[in-house]
Amino acid sequence: MNLSALKSGNFRTYLAGNLCALNPLWMLRVTVGWIAWDITGSASFVGLIAFLYFSPAMVAGPIFGVLADRINLRHASLITQSVQLCLALSLLVLNRLETLGQVQLVAYAAAAGLTLAANGPIRMSLGPRLVERPMIGSVVMLTAANFNLARLTGPAIGGWLIARYGVDGALVVIAACYLPFLAALSVIRLRSRSSQQDAPPAFFAALMEGITHVRGHAVIRQALFLSALVSFFLRGTLEILPVLADGVLNRGAAWLGMLTSAAGFGALLGGLTVAVLTGRSPAPLPMRVYAMTGLGLLGVSGLGLNPTWLGALVLVGAVGFFATAIGIFCQSVIQMDVDDNIRGRVMSIWGMVGIGSAAAGGAVLGIFSDLLGFSTTLPAAAGLALAAQVWRQSFRGQAGFSSEIISEQLSSRPSQQSDSRNPTRSFTADRLAE
Repeated sequence: MNLSALKSGNFRTYLAGNLCALNPLWMLRVTVGWIAWDITGSASFVGLIAFLYFSPAMVAGPIFGVLADRINLRHASLITQSVQLCLALSLLVLNRLETLGQVQLVAYAAAAGLTLAANGPIRMSLGPRLVERPMIGSVVMLTAANFNLARLTGPAIGGWLIARYGVDGALVVIAACYLPFLAALSVIRLRSRSSQQDAPPAFFAALMEGITHVRGHAVIRQALFLSALVSFFLRGTLEILPVLADGVLNRGAAWLGMLTSAAGFGALLGGLTVAVLTGRSPAPLPMRVYAMTGLGLLGVSGLGLNPTWLGALVLVGAVGFFATAIGIFCQSVIQMDVDDNIRGRVMSIWGMVGIGSAAAGGAVLGIFSDLLGFSTTLPAAAGLALAAQVWRQSFRGQAGFSSEIISEQLSSRPSQQSDSRNPTRSFTADRLAE
């Protein structure tokens, strides 16, 4: 496992503080999902809240990506984390006043979604700026492990707090958890960008530059397609867990937390598995990623057909495992090949695809669960996704795609001297040659 980023005191401080802030993120996911289900008993409304929570990344994400390449990332992160704290407090006030209804929950989800859309490219640009470039692969692995550790603990804590102290008690703890990360952000320092621009391009030109960069790289395009597929069907399924926990299995909020934690446990194992398998960024995407996609979709299908609580825990964990492992593979491919000056824009597109697809998946799967039933919707969705993956692979042709990648990567290496200055690109070429 590549743990080189832990040599940086800056990064260690950031990692510890970030864990404190990620737990309330997942606690809020459980709390808001439970409130939506408790108010309406509607799978469609739960899916709508998930859609509003993440859909702003589809529209505003690239805009925030341009800003992330121009502004002070530490200050921007302080602002977005402070806004998330204020939104959690507003939810607490509304619930205490007994005025929290569907309209207020929709407004909260939209505001929180816009904040998350802004925070996405900032977060993915900030971590790599805390270490030297050769350590970026380690940053991706460790931050993913941190994210998924919180995904394991946060939902279980959130579900237990709701069951023990009610929604108000959960929201008080959630708000308090943001404070350590705000303290960590106030002391960390970022390294200079890897290259300096005399004058940044105009806003629209900068936006198009990020889109052009993505369109010009076959590996990034393939990583984005796979991220969209996995996010829509696997992560979209995880967005409607309240329907499974209470609507299908009749277990309540505490068990919703357990189910979400099972997804987190699987995600944590997925992140650790990728770290052990690669130790560095995989480029291009290995065939095992496509096999993982198929297995994850089989898990979604099984979840719809499974009648038992224990089976649901195992299958949700499996879906979380495969969704996270594939996501880390795809993000690593992109992060290791992106310059600091365009990282925010490129990663905002990745966030737009991944987060936006999960939001759309949650909404669509929620609607069809109401119309057709949970046990019919998930197997049908998994079959559709498998067909889409097979169609794309047969349409492109894996051999032709690999040749395109090799030609593209080798053409970007004008000389051996440039490889010595960029160890990441040299490693990529070595892997391609093998």
